[in-house]
Amino acid sequence: MSSEHDNSEEELVQASFEALESAGDRLRAQRKLKGLELEHVAAETRIPIRHLETIETGTYENLPSRTYAIGFARNYAKTVGLDEKEITDLVRQELAEGHGRESALAGGMEPGDAAKVPSRGLAWAAMAAAVLLAVGGFAFYNTYFAAGSGPGSLFAASEDSDAEELAAAETDDENAADQGAALTATGPVVFTALEDGIWVRFYEDEGERLFESTMASGDTFEVPGDAQTPLINTGRPDAFAITINGQSVPKLAEEPITLGDTPISAEALLARANPGASDEPQVN
Repeated sequence: MSSEHDNSEEELVQASFEALESAGDRLRAQRKLKGLELEHVAAETRIPIRHLETIETGTYENLPSRTYAIGFARNYAKTVGLDEKEITDLVRQELAEGHGRESALAGGMEPGDAAKVPSRGLAWAAMAAAVLLAVGGFAFYNTYFAAGSGPGSLFAASEDSDAEELAAAETDDENAADQGAALTATGPVVFTALEDGIWVRFYEDEGERLFESTMASGDTFEVPGDAQTPLINTGRPDAFAITINGQSVPKLAEEPITLGDTPISAEALLARANPGASDEPQVN
């Protein structure tokens, strides 16, 4: 009887979830169902929070292009455990519907209004102007942005996979710019566990223990501002997202290794983020 009740609840939750029409609504609902904050998703995907909010609200016009919407939505869906193809298909559909609505509003014509139908001569002139504009834009692109890359088809459609790769590359560039701003920031240092069962010890240089425990996914620890040379000891530095004054900085490591006596003050973390820094984590 209990099993039938559990199945009924799961079916009800699934039905409620499928009733959400937009990709943003589904992403937000799944994130809240997992108890995740936008900060956690931002740390996992390295997508700025303002762009995640744009995806959730479906206001794609606030993004530079459709490639951002598709690429960001795919990474968001992967992080919260949704079907990536289903979400990106929804985003493409919403983008297409939004474009159709804008075109209809911009046209200003009503079906059957003969007075507002352009003449055949005007239509041909407009078509010729559009072709000239397209050719001019293509020539400008080849001259200034694609020199040496060889000729390409003017009317070839871009594949979605290429668009998504472009979005990922542009995301990396933007993250690098955001990180550059973070390198000048000062403020509280916060560690956020990205997985369950992560053991860690935070302590001062003189041995005074600040915190020692096994942390669950989403648990945070703020390094006290008055701590004297704070250090970390853990075997999973790759499982912690780190922020300084709310801005993300690189992890201490990208794979499981044992770190001990590794400085974690704001100054030490910023020095590690600087390519010219000489500070390296101490590996036990």
